[in-house]
Amino acid sequence: MANITRYDPFDLGLEPFDNLFRGFLRPVRLEQDVPQIKMDVKEEENAYRVHAEIPGVKKEDIQVSVEGNSVSISAEVKKESEEKQGEKLLKRERYYGKVARSFALANEIDETNASAKYTDGVLELVLPKKKGGSTKRVSIQ
Repeated sequence: MANITRYDPFDLGLEPFDNLFRGFLRPVRLEQDVPQIKMDVKEEENAYRVHAEIPGVKKEDIQVSVEGNSVSISAEVKKESEEKQGEKLLKRERYYGKVARSFALANEIDETNASAKYTDGVLELVLPKKKGGSTKRVSIQ
């Protein structure tokens, strides 16, 4: 007995080709993965509290900038060249380079009262909300 199927005029029958090229255009994974800054952002009544994981970075190599409601965090891990005689590197999984992350918050930040602390690979930001940044209502005529 034959199966009855519904005719779809938009089906181009490209499924075999999709499977053939599915992995062809996938991004190539390099052996050195670029680390990402992983964050937790909490909103309190008067401020935002951000915890960002940036392990292996000196606090002097971290930059935080605040403009309006936009926050940018960047860090640079510098490569220290130390070679010992008779030593051969078999595999390197540690990353050296620059990472950055930017995000926007709902309220503008009072950058003059913002504070930052870096302990054990975690950057903690306290970003007070700007006072007087309330929503402006527009009357409809």
